[in-house]
Amino acid sequence: MAESLAVMEKLELEGPVAELPSLEGVEEILGYKFENKKLLEEAFTDSSFPEKGFSYERLEYIGDSVLNLLFTKEHFFQYPDLSPGALTRLRAANVDTEKLARVAFKHGFHRFLRHNKPLLEDQIEKFSEAIKEYPLHSNGLVDVPKVLADIVESTVGAVFIDTNYCLDSVWKVFKDVLEPIISRETVKIHPVTELYEECQKRNLKVKFVDSWRESMAFHVLIEDKLVGRATYGFKKDIAHNRAAKDALDNIRSLFTQSSSS
Repeated sequence: MAESLAVMEKLELEGPVAELPSLEGVEEILGYKFENKKLLEEAFTDSSFPEKGFSYERLEYIGDSVLNLLFTKEHFFQYPDLSPGALTRLRAANVDTEKLARVAFKHGFHRFLRHNKPLLEDQIEKFSEAIKEYPLHSNGLVDVPKVLADIVESTVGAVFIDTNYCLDSVWKVFKDVLEPIISRETVKIHPVTELYEECQKRNLKVKFVDSWRESMAFHVLIEDKLVGRATYGFKKDIAHNRAAKDALDNIRSLFTQSSSS
């Protein structure tokens, strides 16, 4: 009796154990019923959840390849006049980490994830706030919880196997889920690439100064003048990309001013 009371007191101190929603909710989102329910369970189990003894990583591996092939096929026939380079950029925009993470968040996939990552909810909340400024894609300007993209890929992999490796069936399930799909009209250039192209067009010399280890910052010099700067402590790439975006904004305003004066 004393032991039971002690357990009850311990549970009260720790608070109620949160119940995860049924994975049937994922099937409702997809409009697809799994023949093999274990595939669905595996697709939504993170490696930090050792109770299950498996994780989504192998399905993610398959799903990544399947998504690339699906978009390759879709864009090849949709845009018969596009060059291989343009098709590659368009595919990359639709399967990159941020785009897939947006899909996961939009449909609430993260609510079904079995994990033991105490910081994940906070990371997802920050991501959800950050993307409000960029309705379609930030092109490397926001911090993305990679696990969100991972579970989209693992779910694609699970459906691929469950449908006996039928690409057409997978596309039928996911085409609407992946909306808004980035098109030839809406695809944007990465800010670093765009800055180099802009400077090359104007015959300007551009240089990135990496001070990230010392001050979490990147500086952009154009013709040896400071034109852009950004700091971001969690990921070096984001500081780099934001510095390029800052330089782009400034160089455009500088040229607008000089042309109007």
